[in-house]
This record gives sequence, C-alpha cells and structure tokens, in this order.
Amino acid sequence: MTDTAGRGAGPDFIEALARGLDVLRSFRPATPSMTLSEIAGVTGLARPTVRRILITLDALGYVRPAGRGYALTPRVLELGMAYVNALSIWDLARPHMERLVAQTNESTSMAQLDGSDIVYVARVAVPKIVTLAVTIGTRFPAPATSMGKVLLAALPAAAVADVLGDASRSGITARWQPTAAELEASLREVRAKGWALADQDLAPGIRSVATGVRDGDGQVIAAINVTVHAAETSVDTLLEDHLPKLLRAAADIGHDWALAASVPAATVG
Repeated sequence: MTDTAGRGAGPDFIEALARGLDVLRSFRPATPSMTLSEIAGVTGLARPTVRRILITLDALGYVRPAGRGYALTPRVLELGMAYVNALSIWDLARPHMERLVAQTNESTSMAQLDGSDIVYVARVAVPKIVTLAVTIGTRFPAPATSMGKVLLAALPAAAVADVLGDASRSGITARWQPTAAELEASLREVRAKGWALADQDLAPGIRSVATGVRDGDGQVIAAINVTVHAAETSVDTLLEDHLPKLLRAAADIGHDWALAASVPAATVG
C-alpha cells in the first residue's frame, strides 16, 4: 500500500496530482488490469476518489476500461520516454549497446537509480528464455542487481542507508536479502573493482555483470550490464570474455556523453 501520509507539505503541494500518480503507479506487470476496489486497496485511497481519478485518466487517454476494471494505455509511455529522450540516453548509447550485443550475443541494459530500485532506461535484447521479463521502465530492487550495486556504490557511503530507506516499488522479492553489513562489504568491493557481479541474486537463472557510465566529471550517471542465463554461461565466461567488452562500451558511452555535454547549446535571437 502506498504511504500517502505526510508526504507533502506547504500550500503549493497538490494532493490531487499526487493521488493521480498513485493510481498510475498501482498497476504492475502481474496486474495489468485492476478493479476500482483493487486500486483503492493498493493506494489506500477511498473508492470515490479512485473512481474520479480513473474517469479523469480515461478522459485523458492514460487508462481504458478493461472487463470489470481498468488497464493502462500505451500513452503512459510518453511520460517515461520524455525523461529518456530529454537525456539523449538512447541516442548516445544505442550504437555502443548494439555493438556489445553483437560481440557477446547476450542482452545489455542501462539503468538509473530511483529510490531503492533501479529503473531500466535503455535495452538491446537477444531472444532468451529468462525468469523475469525486462522492458524500458522495469524496476528491480537495487541491492540484488549488478547495476543496482554499481549505482549504490557510486553514492556517498552515508547516503546508501537513506536511499534504501525507501521501500521498493518493484513488486519483486529478490533471492538475496543482504544485511547492512553484507551490503556494505559488497559495495566496498564494487568501489574497489569498478564493476559488480550478481549471480542469481535477483532470481534463479539470471546472472549479470555491470559497470558505471561516467560523465565528463567522472560521476556515475547510469549503469550498464550484460545479462546471461546461468545454465548457459559460467561466471568465468561472463567475467573473462564479456566484462572487458562491457567496460569498453561503458567508456565509449561515457566519452560520447561528455562530448555531447561540452557542446554549447544553440540559442535563437
């Protein structure tokens, strides 16, 4: 259930907007269609409030009636893609990610941190049968993923606990549930090596290695990974064969990112 108590303060906070976003976020991959009562239960909002929000979202084209309930429409993709396009992540990363996939014959993804989750912002996939489906916008608990470890390790050590204080909104229960000490030790190792391994920490059969993409100031702005099926690819192959190619791709993306950021913005008189 979404915790709505005390999240906003001051006369400028628009509670109605926050509630509308709560309703949009209540939909999950496992529940693409939800009834009014189910949405009310997930969000903690009153049924009449949920009904009015759904009517509004339906009129705006973000949800549609589906059986006894409602489902999201493709229009919600505009909200997420506006963020991705504004950063030019896909345009910059695509050629390097496509080259990496051609070299490894494995899927590669890019993610950023949002609270205690990672959110996928770019992906080039090859057909594989895996435990969990991944698309742009997919969320996973950060500590159990290689990209999440990289992104958490890039934070000041004192900030990690605050970030992980936010409950995951992924709807996924990871296999690896580290204690604070275990996670701290893992992140120290990632900082020392510059990359992270997740060996079926998230779910059975999923093995991945990730590293950071850095901007011109050396700050980690995203993480990029190579994901393999554990039954097909050993840890040794992942680290000895795929990791060097991944590190090169991340460096090339970071170079292009820094180059694009250094170009003065055009102005119109």
